[in-house]
Amino acid sequence: MANAALTSVYNPSTKKGGTLKAAHSSDWDSLDPADTYYGYSFNFGRYYWRTLTMYKTGPGPDGNTVVPDLAENLGEPSTDGKTWTYKIKAGLKFEDGTPITAKDVAYGVARSFDKETFPHGPSYLNELLDWPKDFKGVYKTPDVDYKSAVEATDDSTLVFHLKKPFASMDYVVQMPMTAPVPKDKDTGAKYKEKVVSSGPYKFEKNEIGKSFALVRNDQWDASTDPNRPALPDRIEVQLNVNADDLDNQLISGSIQLDIPGTGMQPAALGKVLPDPALKARTDNPTIPRLWYVSVIPDTKPLDNIDCRKAVMWAADRVANQTAFGGPVAGGDIATNVMPPPIVGQEKFDLYASPDNKGDVAKAKEALAACGQPNGFSTNMTFRSDRPREKALAEAMQQALARVGIKLTLKGFPASSYFSDYAGNVNYVKENGIGLASHGWGSDWPDGYGFMQAIVDSRTIRDAGNYNLSVKNPEVDKLIDQASAELDATARAKLWVDVDKKVMEDASILPVVWAKSLLMRGEGVTNLAYNEGQSMYDYVMLGVQ
Repeated sequence: MANAALTSVYNPSTKKGGTLKAAHSSDWDSLDPADTYYGYSFNFGRYYWRTLTMYKTGPGPDGNTVVPDLAENLGEPSTDGKTWTYKIKAGLKFEDGTPITAKDVAYGVARSFDKETFPHGPSYLNELLDWPKDFKGVYKTPDVDYKSAVEATDDSTLVFHLKKPFASMDYVVQMPMTAPVPKDKDTGAKYKEKVVSSGPYKFEKNEIGKSFALVRNDQWDASTDPNRPALPDRIEVQLNVNADDLDNQLISGSIQLDIPGTGMQPAALGKVLPDPALKARTDNPTIPRLWYVSVIPDTKPLDNIDCRKAVMWAADRVANQTAFGGPVAGGDIATNVMPPPIVGQEKFDLYASPDNKGDVAKAKEALAACGQPNGFSTNMTFRSDRPREKALAEAMQQALARVGIKLTLKGFPASSYFSDYAGNVNYVKENGIGLASHGWGSDWPDGYGFMQAIVDSRTIRDAGNYNLSVKNPEVDKLIDQASAELDATARAKLWVDVDKKVMEDASILPVVWAKSLLMRGEGVTNLAYNEGQSMYDYVMLGVQ
């Protein structure tokens, strides 16, 4: 039955055994917990890493809450909200039998600080914690003590020291930066080749760019881990499988899991939606994700706000929605940044056009205002192994051509898209990138968890950026107000103000608030859509 996994566990089972076969349409950004920032990786990584907290497994709104994982309980904040303490469970071990201590978690956090070695990973803890001024990371400054930011006061006690009060720490520490790493096994940038497991599975083989396989970790103790049933004996993942071929394999049953978890491609929708038997295997959630286009103000003439507004007015929202699969598989036309599932979201539209197909007259007025009455030329990037992003880029090219804006399209692989291309400051500058196809899902379901990483200019680093377009001091000031506001209602309203300021700045062109059409694999048991992960809950899965 369609949508059966949205509110309950589909085909529930506690039976262990078998091989779960999965495929990914690209390479992994990185298997290293310090160097990964795709939702699929956070979800899948829980097979081989554990973090201080994690999203509660299973379906329904409970999936948006966090529960203890390595920690005995959720964090204990100090009265001023600037210190958070976590107690680590007893009896935890790495795959080699070495005990996992608070020191290993502190080291994992500290090594993730180095965004040159690990360009992909989240930077929340870099910004929140009170790092020493001369700390450049555990490799560049190995002698600098980082206990002013994070310290293990004994084997079971971990303390975070923050620069300012912050209420959402339990959500931040479910991210992989708090996965423990044994210092004596750390190989820096090469650690992704042989990650030491703290979870129920360990790597049997890992051929970077081709495939990897996980098998049971006999040092994992189920009594310390009520969250992971660890049902399959083995998990096999193929990498760089063509996205359309991946859908066909999922339909036919030769694989059971589509790793990216963002939904079926347009080619497959034509087969699945008209076929009652295939459609019955699908789930169609609305997710806290925005597909959008970054409009980069460093690239002339987009440094002029009216030229950016010309892009907003010229875009054909219906064509963009169609590129992502239409209203069922793509999502609802987005008019602002924050999607509906985010707490406190408000819908507004500063660039409304007839039938959502763009307003050519207003676009031409904006071009005249920015001194480019005949239009201009710029480059647009997209992820070449994602057919929907290619279709979006082509739709933008056609819509903007109506007003004389000429787009040259440049496709790059998803695995290096942010580190080397659309998120790399020098590449964007040297190659005149004006527009970049982009998607973002909430790291947790409030304004900070969705907005901060993509609109705060102070997060920008040399590479691995998820924001190269919003560089507005007024936005940054509003972010500081919102994150310090303790009253939940007032805080939610401030995040709406951030959203409005970003849209006034015309530096993000929203495309769709995402829905995805997910397909349940043949022979999969214990399957549920998890709201925190915004996809199927991978660690619950079993196979018949």
